[in-house]
Amino acid sequence: MKDSKKIVVIGAGFAGLAAAAKLAQAGHDVHLIEKNDQTGGRARIWEKDGFTFDMGPSWYWMPEVFDNFFKEFGKTTADFYELKRLSPSYRVYFGADDYIDVPSDFQELLNLFESIEKGSGEKLKKFLSVAEFKYKTGMNEFVWKPSDSITEFFDIRILKSIFKINMFGSVSNEVRALFTNKKLIQLLEFPVLFLGATPQNTPGLYSLMNYADLVLGTWFPKGGMHEIVKAMTKVAIEQGVHIHLNEEIIHIETLNGKAVKVISNQSEYAVDAVVSGADYAHTDLKLLDKNVANYDENYWDKKTFSPSSLLFYIGLNKKLKNIIHHNLFFDAPFDEHAYEIYTKPSWPKKPLFYASAASITDPACATENGENLFFLIPLAPGLNDSEEMREKYFQMICERFEKITGENISDSILFKRSYAMNDFIKDYHSHKGNAYGLANTLLQTAFLKPKMRSKKLKNLFYTGQLTVPGPGVPPSIISGQVAAKETLNYLTKS
Repeated sequence: MKDSKKIVVIGAGFAGLAAAAKLAQAGHDVHLIEKNDQTGGRARIWEKDGFTFDMGPSWYWMPEVFDNFFKEFGKTTADFYELKRLSPSYRVYFGADDYIDVPSDFQELLNLFESIEKGSGEKLKKFLSVAEFKYKTGMNEFVWKPSDSITEFFDIRILKSIFKINMFGSVSNEVRALFTNKKLIQLLEFPVLFLGATPQNTPGLYSLMNYADLVLGTWFPKGGMHEIVKAMTKVAIEQGVHIHLNEEIIHIETLNGKAVKVISNQSEYAVDAVVSGADYAHTDLKLLDKNVANYDENYWDKKTFSPSSLLFYIGLNKKLKNIIHHNLFFDAPFDEHAYEIYTKPSWPKKPLFYASAASITDPACATENGENLFFLIPLAPGLNDSEEMREKYFQMICERFEKITGENISDSILFKRSYAMNDFIKDYHSHKGNAYGLANTLLQTAFLKPKMRSKKLKNLFYTGQLTVPGPGVPPSIISGQVAAKETLNYLTKS
């Protein structure tokens, strides 16, 4: 292509893969540089002794985001992987022999609510109708904007919807105005935890997540979440993207208000544009000279980050009968755990946790008579991480898991691997070891997030979960597409 430009995309997570594919599709010479040995960022896989583990994301929500991405390249998800809608979607434990299975059928869902709290079936219909409006407004009007300025939102359709989407209220207030049963409240407040903040501090807009959860459903790609990564990697390569693994960017060289060279530990790349899908704070504080960074250390220290996580990947030599694919353990007080994450960061006394066994849905993820079990404990970012603390919490979670589910796993563990703050920092340069990026609080939403465009370098753009539209797999894919569009607009005008 005669006017092809040279572009480096840093980081091959969902955002980096999406941006690189779109930029190469437009005819540019794109190099995608990834410090780890496989693409996917936090969505890498770990394989051991016949077991396969998704190391990060395990929930497949908002299926149309994936559909729309592949459609951009004349493909469908079915060209790459087989999707199954989970039924039940997931299970929420409140104690031993006390749990709710969330049905995928809508009428069954209404019946479930009604059986727990009289009149709540109709209230749920009303709640989800509003959530649907928010979802469609958000997905059509908000998430595709680069959010450089508040003026992007000076559109009569958006201004009319601001109060209807409850931008200035909270998810918690919205839920508690309709429901009084503690279990139903927890069930409806749970999805916003993916956004990295408490329901009390999450704008009411984000009850759109309830529509994504309860109406659009929870899905699973056969083979695991990494199948999405493999599909997006294949698309990127087909578009002509040059992917460099095991190569780390160490500096972005600038001149006269532009990035002119990207330097890795192996090579140097002269560039016309750069898209950084690396951790935003890392790019600012480590890859750029201070005088051209978007934000300084003080800025990042004041931001509210999402939790980090303590993860365990466990290979079992037995099948589990008393759990399903996704399991949430709400047998401990949520407010206490939230306080230990957001208000007074500390290792929690009795944490809530999540357990997943993908091999229940897809037996190929484990050995013939085994199960791949995954534990996740949300933690405050920046805690002191040690092997002793990891083992302490593993024993704590195992004991509660066994007591609540009636499944004895301690004598059936073939191996286990832990992953926490130190690993997030080492593998992803994650600021304070956070797992999900910035929390979606009101003051960190839309144009109040870190900017996608560099303020000092005309040809540098940021993408991923620390900029717009926010944390999560679908938002990251959208972020990459928006960053690519902004880059292409710049190249067209330059």
